[in-house]
Amino acid sequence: MLYRKMPKNGDELSILGFGCMRLASKADGSIDEERARKQLRSAIDHGVNYVDTAWPYHMGQSEPFVGRALADGYREKVKLATKLPSWLIEKREDMDKFLDAQLEKLQTDHIDYYLVHALVGDLWDTVEKLGVADFLDKAKADGRIRNAGFSFHGAGEDFNRIVDAYDWDFCQIQYNFLDEKNQAGTAGLEYAASKGLGVIIMEPLRGGNLTRSVPPAVKTIWDNAPVQRTPAEWAFRWIRDHPEVTVVLSGMNDETHIRENLTVADQARPHSLTEAELLLVNTVEKKYRELMKVGCTGCRYCMPCPSGVNIPLCFEEYNNLYMVDNSDEEKFMYAARAGGAVGIGTPEFASLCVQCRLCAEKCPQHIDIPTVLESVVAELEGPGFDERVAMARQIFKQT
Repeated sequence: MLYRKMPKNGDELSILGFGCMRLASKADGSIDEERARKQLRSAIDHGVNYVDTAWPYHMGQSEPFVGRALADGYREKVKLATKLPSWLIEKREDMDKFLDAQLEKLQTDHIDYYLVHALVGDLWDTVEKLGVADFLDKAKADGRIRNAGFSFHGAGEDFNRIVDAYDWDFCQIQYNFLDEKNQAGTAGLEYAASKGLGVIIMEPLRGGNLTRSVPPAVKTIWDNAPVQRTPAEWAFRWIRDHPEVTVVLSGMNDETHIRENLTVADQARPHSLTEAELLLVNTVEKKYRELMKVGCTGCRYCMPCPSGVNIPLCFEEYNNLYMVDNSDEEKFMYAARAGGAVGIGTPEFASLCVQCRLCAEKCPQHIDIPTVLESVVAELEGPGFDERVAMARQIFKQT
């Protein structure tokens, strides 16, 4: 395992961090505690020392799980990160209330890396007026948190002013080879580093979209590379090629993926990619731009939908429709998954949307979700949809 130093405090952090937003789950969506605990502890045993969770992950169950999983001496082996749910803050006292509840859930007396969660410009303005700087100063002074940071999902023009608004220790941004100019982007990464902040990277694989169901056109580019690597390895190596990056989070929930991630984390150093390799990644990025219809990462901030739409699933299948050769198969898979033949057993398709727009207000990617759902309906719920749903129910034996 390679480690990088947090600039302001000297902590040596593993370049691979364990993200706890997409833990191994059971069929009903609840955390598969036994499997997830074994995965987390195995990663720690192999050198991972940064564990990241948050108040809303897994419908509020991620933090309690992490608290239990880090028992038996594992808490002392890691730097633990969680986040203040900034959108729930109505008054200064709420900040202490949430932090104290998180300390209890996580079964610890301090949080090593505490972030103000999911900031955009307007939300920062709100919590700043409510006294978040005072809260962070006092929480650091009394030992409840060790380092103060923020995670960012806003427009690039707001990032620098948030960096400059407080004496942050670190920040967390979405970054991958498709997001160089999205949100904070490369400019934000470099600006934060220039101010002495450690930078934690989230969504390195865009919610798995860079590795799951790789489009044939993209696969051809990877397959023709002079050095053979998996799409995940290419993506992680590209991010870690940037010396400004401290830790790259991965929402690991599969044993094979964890082993691969650990192997790459033992090799990827700054400026290790050649010019030809960087050009290859750039070619892949351009091909994805041609193919993708919606920039959803599957973070599920838009969920639950009050009308029952499974928004990430709908967008995943919509993108897949344009990234595979077999459109009939993808239309069937949408009918099976969103139509209720598999999964929770009840319909979750896009046409359930009533245009309430609550989802659009929550989306960190700033996607006009209701409008895109209309396109999903047009493309995937057209002629033959009812027949495909009926066939899927027959195959998967759903009533």
